[in-house]
Amino acid sequence: MLRSLEAQVFGTKHCNETKKALRFFKERRVKVHFVDLEQRPASPGELRRFGQKCGWGALLTIKPTLGPTTLSESHVLPMLERNPKLLITPLVRAGNEIAVGWDEVRWRAVMKASG
Repeated sequence: MLRSLEAQVFGTKHCNETKKALRFFKERRVKVHFVDLEQRPASPGELRRFGQKCGWGALLTIKPTLGPTTLSESHVLPMLERNPKLLITPLVRAGNEIAVGWDEVRWRAVMKASG
């Protein structure tokens, strides 16, 4: 079932949402490449992909009170470099789609489109 689809999951071994994402794909026999962010932090390029597609505010566990204009690449990337624990996990890339956080609806749609 869907052996051609592969997913890349960025997260930590201690994050329950990341564990659920890994289990979701494993149960559906989707090959997963897990990137443990405790071992290898996400590069600015990887974060840029997610931020540009999903919005910079979607990457943060906290929501700044300064307003949406502060949620730009130039504001969020340095914040995540200083404190990677502010990053919402998992970050999932499957096919041409990406998702931030638990997003089973999007993952199912990607699997349906690829199969």
